[in-house]
Amino acid sequence: MLTNSKNYEKSNKITDINIHISQNAQVYVKVLLDSREEPERQKFGEALLDELSDGAEIDIVKLKISPARQFHKKYNNKIVSKQYGYYKPDTNYIYIYNRTAVQGKTLAPKTFLDTLLHEWLHHYDFKKLKLNSIHSAGFYKRLGSLKEKLGI
Repeated sequence: MLTNSKNYEKSNKITDINIHISQNAQVYVKVLLDSREEPERQKFGEALLDELSDGAEIDIVKLKISPARQFHKKYNNKIVSKQYGYYKPDTNYIYIYNRTAVQGKTLAPKTFLDTLLHEWLHHYDFKKLKLNSIHSAGFYKRLGSLKEKLGI
């Protein structure tokens, strides 16, 4: 892997994602935007991740949707941070919390899909770009590029 400063510089220079978007991927996006139940999100989330990984020519990543509330931190009885999900490169897993931090409600479909794509992009960065994936300006531009190619 690259040094931190070289990694950051490389990440910022790459603003587009090199991927073929299949018709199936676009269908799975639409289904996920209407989904609320964990089994449906698991099934179609995995299918979308497979399509994206195939389109980018990288290893398939596994998905685990947790029924637990989002991990969060409080300060003075107020939530100061929440974790919607995370990617573990050593296990090739994406984890997504499907419940909100305070009320335990199911995540809104758009929030779920945004989290899924965000975490998959970490996988893309790690596997395709050989980056220690960080939240740089380049990362968010690549995420925007992915969403645009998916039509969202």
